[in-house]
Amino acid sequence: MTTVAVVVGDIVTDVLAVHEPPLATGSDILASVSMLGGGSGANTAVWLAASGVPTAFVGVVGADEAGAARVAELTAMGVRPSVRRADGTATGSVVVLSSAGERTMLSDRAANLLLSPADVDAGLASGARHLHLSGYTLLDPPARDAGRYALAAASRSGLTTSVDMAAAAIVRRVGATEFLSWIRGVDLLLANLDEAGTLVGEGSPVELAARLAGWAGHAVVTCGAAGAVWASAGHEVIEVLAQPASVVDATGAGDAFAAGLLSAWLAGESPTEALRAGTAMGAAAVSAVGGRPTRPRR
Repeated sequence: MTTVAVVVGDIVTDVLAVHEPPLATGSDILASVSMLGGGSGANTAVWLAASGVPTAFVGVVGADEAGAARVAELTAMGVRPSVRRADGTATGSVVVLSSAGERTMLSDRAANLLLSPADVDAGLASGARHLHLSGYTLLDPPARDAGRYALAAASRSGLTTSVDMAAAAIVRRVGATEFLSWIRGVDLLLANLDEAGTLVGEGSPVELAARLAGWAGHAVVTCGAAGAVWASAGHEVIEVLAQPASVVDATGAGDAFAAGLLSAWLAGESPTEALRAGTAMGAAAVSAVGGRPTRPRR
C-alpha cells in the first residue's frame, strides 16, 4: 500500500499515572499506573493509521528492549516504522501525571535528540504525499536541524506539510520570531490556545488563528472543551464545537485531534468537516487511558 503521510517526531515510553487530585507533596496517593507507547509524533501516526491513512513514522529509539517494543507497537497498529535504533543511548521516556482532564509531563527525550537528516531521507523514500512534523522535534538541537530539514525536503519534493506545535515551551525557549521563521509557508499549522498566544500575542481563538494564517496556508487553534477554529488568509474563520466526551485521561488528545483533522483534510474534506473529524478523534482519545487507540481501526 502506498504511503500517504509521513510523520516525523518523538517516540517514547509513557509511564502514565492516573490519579485523583490533588497531589500530596511528601506523601502517597492512589493511582492507576501503566507503561504504554507514547510520543506526540508516534501517537499521531498511530491515530492516522487507525483512520485508514497509510502512514509511515520517522524517529529514533535506543538499542534497548523499550525501543524494540515501541517499534513493534507501531507495526502492530498498522504504521510503517522508519525508526533507527541508536547504540549508546536509551529510548525516550515520559512520566505523565494525569488527573481531572489535566496532565503534567516529566520528559527524558533521550534517543529522540539524535534524529538526523539521513533519518528523514529514509522516511521520505516511501513516496508519501504529505509530511507531518511534531513540534517537539524543534525543541532542541540536533533534532531541531532534522526537523527543519524535513520541512525543506518535503517542500522541495512537492509534499504538503503540517506542523503541530506540541508545546509552548518551544516558543518560550527559542523566541516567537525565530520559530515563525522556521514554519513560514507550511500548509497547515496546529496550535492550542497557549501555544498560539505565545506565538502571536493575546487574543480570542478567532483572532489568534487569523494571525497565524499569515504565516501558514491554514492555521488551526484548538480550545479544549470549547472546540477549535480554522483560519485561512483572506477567508472567514470557521469555528466548530467540541464533541461531548467523558474525560478519563487527556494524554494524547491533541495528537488524536491532529490525526483526525489530517485524515479528513488529506481526503479532500472541507475545513468544517476536518475540524469535526479532529474533535471526534480527540473525544475518543480522552475517553480512554493512554495516548493511542487500543486497536487498529478502519
